[in-house]
Amino acid sequence: MPETPRRAVGISGNRYGNRPTMKDVAARAGVGLKTVSRVVNGEAGVTPETERRVQEAIDALGFRRNDSARVLRKGRTATVGLVLEDLADPFYGPLSRAVEEVARAHGALLINGSSAEDPDREQELALALCARRVDGLVVIPAGDDHRYLEPEIKAGVATVFVDRPAGRIDADCVLSDNFGGAREGVAHLVAHGHRRIGFIGDMPRIHTAAERLRGYRAAMEDAGIAVEDAWMSLGATDPGRVRRAAEEMLTGPAPVTAVFSGNNRVTVTVIRVLAEQSRRTALVAFDDLELADLLQPGVTVVAQDAAAIGRTAADRLFRQLDGTLIAPERIEVPTRLVTRGSGELPPAD
Repeated sequence: MPETPRRAVGISGNRYGNRPTMKDVAARAGVGLKTVSRVVNGEAGVTPETERRVQEAIDALGFRRNDSARVLRKGRTATVGLVLEDLADPFYGPLSRAVEEVARAHGALLINGSSAEDPDREQELALALCARRVDGLVVIPAGDDHRYLEPEIKAGVATVFVDRPAGRIDADCVLSDNFGGAREGVAHLVAHGHRRIGFIGDMPRIHTAAERLRGYRAAMEDAGIAVEDAWMSLGATDPGRVRRAAEEMLTGPAPVTAVFSGNNRVTVTVIRVLAEQSRRTALVAFDDLELADLLQPGVTVVAQDAAAIGRTAADRLFRQLDGTLIAPERIEVPTRLVTRGSGELPPAD
């Protein structure tokens, strides 16, 4: 005989997929629906004994309030979205945590996802979050055209861009001082006697990479040093490309005596290449990285304050939601030069 299929049952006795309702709670507690509603929503008018019975029923059944109706009434979901570039990048860990802490302080839930530096995926993710009626968005942009968000912003979705400005729309953005930080880092190498300084950075279309290159050029110009094309390399941050660029700069009749690396992914490969060289080369890196202080010598870095960036962006977001902001602003968070030894090495020749 064929076996009769059995329904999957949860620990409370309900079938999986069938969530307990307020009607179930009311039946178990022996009260009316309005009484359950008052307890669930923290309203007055319920005796302590009745509230206890309702709460026991809620706990026994595993009831959770459905906020959909409340959203329709209040027009707010108490959720915000965060569109990151790369969840694996350590820079975004403290940034995301800071946004989450501010959101939590405002009673909101944070939902995040990664664009993987793909503009189409960024747009898809941002619009998917808007379709779920998030109250606001914090976006680390992968693309350079954000007009697709204009209808959402006009509809009331608070929006703040982080790390890079929005493209082709006027919106709040919170950035590191990429230009000033790079200028300070390269000037530090110049102050320690270097004249042939290489720059290895990210794709030139990326705002941060372009600003850091501009800071490098400004510091060299300040020092009266004519930059040679062979000293600069921008492109993908994959180890193969960065390794080739570093090896080319470090070889030949007039190799660079110092390197300024444009971000933490570039720095990791540059450190590996420098470790293989017989001649010591100075290094200053934009972005701090884990264990940088334990290397010999420790890595001198231009450190970004990712947590401050995240907090500032989230504060701006909730001020938009509160209606206390009028015009979009561009805010730059200062960087900090951290000296550990690699940036203080003198030229080898």
